[in-house]
Amino acid sequence: MGRATLKPPRWLRPTIMDRWLVGELVGPLLFAIAAFTVVSLSVGVMFELVRRVVESGLPVTVAVEILGLRLPGFLVLSFPMATLMATLLAYSRLSGNSELTALRSVGLSTSRIVAPALAVALLMTGLTFVFNDVIVPRTNTMAEVNLRRALGKAIATEQGKNVVYSRFGRIVNAEDGESARGLVQLFYARRFDDGEMQGVTVLDFSRADTTQMLMAERGVWNEERALWEFRDGRVVTLTGEEGAATSANFDRYFYPLSRGPIEVAQLPDDAAHMTLAQARSAERLLLEAGDQKEARRLRVRIQEKFTLPMACLVFGLIGSSLGARPNARTSRSQGFGISVVLILIYYILSFSFSSLGVKGTLSPMLAAWSPVAISLGFGAVLLRLASR
Repeated sequence: MGRATLKPPRWLRPTIMDRWLVGELVGPLLFAIAAFTVVSLSVGVMFELVRRVVESGLPVTVAVEILGLRLPGFLVLSFPMATLMATLLAYSRLSGNSELTALRSVGLSTSRIVAPALAVALLMTGLTFVFNDVIVPRTNTMAEVNLRRALGKAIATEQGKNVVYSRFGRIVNAEDGESARGLVQLFYARRFDDGEMQGVTVLDFSRADTTQMLMAERGVWNEERALWEFRDGRVVTLTGEEGAATSANFDRYFYPLSRGPIEVAQLPDDAAHMTLAQARSAERLLLEAGDQKEARRLRVRIQEKFTLPMACLVFGLIGSSLGARPNARTSRSQGFGISVVLILIYYILSFSFSSLGVKGTLSPMLAAWSPVAISLGFGAVLLRLASR
């Protein structure tokens, strides 16, 4: 007996028309990816690297290596723009040549005709997500490390400057035993270098009638005791309403605090250098530290890691709907110009909503997804107009 083969549903099987339309999209898509990547790469990094080579003596080989490492980051920006331009050019050419009219004459709707474009846009959405979450954070970090190393600057550990970590919890009143929630500990280190905090100051407000200030030249996390080990410092304690002060110097002092300061110091400064998992971990740390403003900003950035790839689907719908209008014909230069204008409008909309999300006017999810929803609605209107 022969083995039964599992076939996909009929509606998922591409027809000859689907394959032909996808083939028509490939050329413009590759052209647009190359065009937008070259332009954005030149403006975004190439001119800066040339300046570094001339003024700072950056070796040309290192500059080329950094350029290659920064390339995925600019490809991520180019994919949505290229999807718009490719669908617009391909469908407007087919419409101008009356090939779409021929398809309509055999009973195919405009929605069915643009379906291959949406499939390609969906594929580009997935590709953009993978690039943005898996490849770009690593290559951007490697590019920064290579640049600093080549220029003789400190690397990776420099991101640990001015480390601030705060912990909120219950503050106990020794007199009546009652407690209230508030700032319990505030940790500051001037620098984090090779696992060691330098120039440390810790303010302890865990007891309502006592304020303790600890200053140390160095501090390291003692894994065995799960405590901070401070060295060469001084502890000042202020007690009571009159603030009676006592102080003591120490060579070595163990202090109870989580390793949160180290995790905060190791966070990349920019969410663009984080994967989705790292960004969620960073958000948790910021919430634990009571930094609501930064946590809210990061929640917006996390949502944008999903909405940035979705721009491919948005632009695929808008581009194919515009191009599928009866007798529409757009040259490459016109297509480039229309694409730039639409992209500009979309990103202005995105930045505006993003700012409202960071400020707290809108929830992070609403701020990140509103531009996508509005643009998809606009694309649906264009598709309806093209169907008439």
